[in-house]
Amino acid sequence: MKSRKLIKNYIYNTLYQILVLIAPLITTPYISRILGVTNIGIYQYSQSIASYFVLMGAVGTTLYGQREIAYLQNDPEERTRAFWEIELFRIVATALCLAIYLVVFCAHGAYYQIYVILSLEILATAVDISWLFMGMEDFKLTVIRNTIIKITGIICVFLFVKKASDLRIYTLCVTLPLFLGNISLWFSMNKYLVNTGMSIAEVIHGIKRRLRPIFVLFLPQIAMDVYLVLDKTMIGLLGSGIDQVGYYSQGQKIVKVILTIVTSLGTVMLPAMSAYFARGDLEGIKSSVKTAFRFIYMISFALMFGLCAICHRFVPFFFGDGYEPVISLIIIISPILVIIGTSNVIGRQYLLPTNQQRAFTYSIIGGAVVNFILNYILIQKWDAKGASIATVFAELTVMILQCWFVRGQLPILQSLCSGLRYALFGTVMYIICRSIGILLPQNQIWVMIVIVFTGVVVYGTELILTKDPMIKTGLKLLKGMKV
Repeated sequence: MKSRKLIKNYIYNTLYQILVLIAPLITTPYISRILGVTNIGIYQYSQSIASYFVLMGAVGTTLYGQREIAYLQNDPEERTRAFWEIELFRIVATALCLAIYLVVFCAHGAYYQIYVILSLEILATAVDISWLFMGMEDFKLTVIRNTIIKITGIICVFLFVKKASDLRIYTLCVTLPLFLGNISLWFSMNKYLVNTGMSIAEVIHGIKRRLRPIFVLFLPQIAMDVYLVLDKTMIGLLGSGIDQVGYYSQGQKIVKVILTIVTSLGTVMLPAMSAYFARGDLEGIKSSVKTAFRFIYMISFALMFGLCAICHRFVPFFFGDGYEPVISLIIIISPILVIIGTSNVIGRQYLLPTNQQRAFTYSIIGGAVVNFILNYILIQKWDAKGASIATVFAELTVMILQCWFVRGQLPILQSLCSGLRYALFGTVMYIICRSIGILLPQNQIWVMIVIVFTGVVVYGTELILTKDPMIKTGLKLLKGMKV
């Protein structure tokens, strides 16, 4: 029963996470042609600044809240207390961050109008209670919510963004649905909350009690943001032009959408792992982690090599003329699909649920330091390519540090070696698909479809012929699942 719930939640969360990114991705071919790379660079640079205030407003409460709710799945009264203590603290923190943001960035400057509209993202952080539903392992509601809101946003982009000067309208079409979507979840929260009669004094006392564990998780969130967002900021400050931010963001966008498929497993496994840990079932944790490694490698290597094989044709088709530099950026960044997949298993599926936040924090800080140093050196030499290289080495640093921390707790070497077979399968698939891409005519959509189909057939055949154990595991879970 637990396995069915996990695979169901994996599917729901994969849809949820993809939907968060798929809305701008659907509009990207249109927007990249209408706004142009310069305006895209302006938006991405401004959004990177707003992201720091979003991070400060959340104060690490998303991961902390999800974990605490998971611990209290069977205790409605304590769960309700925990929810209001965490959420009220989040609202106060976000209000302070918004005030600073408005004073510093929205009063003047080249892009101040874009900054004003992006303040909606900070407001959306204050009212984001998706962590409540994720902690309760209820992913269906968020999928339905996001579907409605994101489709509305997509329609608005195509209806109202018509020329290069419509950057402000585009920014509003992106941020407003996020805010409205977060508000909509409040109408469903009573499903998991009860009336506790808490007084203001009790809430304040509860918040004080939670400050230390919240800030423990906040530190890795700050560090994580350094190499998730700071690279765009540093390209804008140190690079040869704002266009480089546009190229980099477009390359990142493609890889990050695909990465969502890989990392979604970690989000749905965190509450399950927390529940295992609360029961003291360490063997259940280790067994799940071992299976997760093999599953992640089967998916991530296929996606990495497939993306590299198709990007030469995909980028001109998807973004239009003038985005050729994105091809090399995608190839450089693509290894993070495997690297982040690995660290996601160790960090989110093991270290966090087992209360080893210190090791998790150290690994993230290590990656952030490497990313900042390499960004400073490489962006001045190679612009967006330098930032892409820095990102890969930063993620590799996180993975290596996490492997070191769990070396005595998990069969880490055996788990890493389980990915070698999938690396070989992916290499064979890449060679065949890339050869087809070179031999067949250029600029033909049907050729790209043939390459993708060939890749799926080749990789699938390799799995079947070698009787890969993940096929049997997947079929068993799907057979017993009722979606």
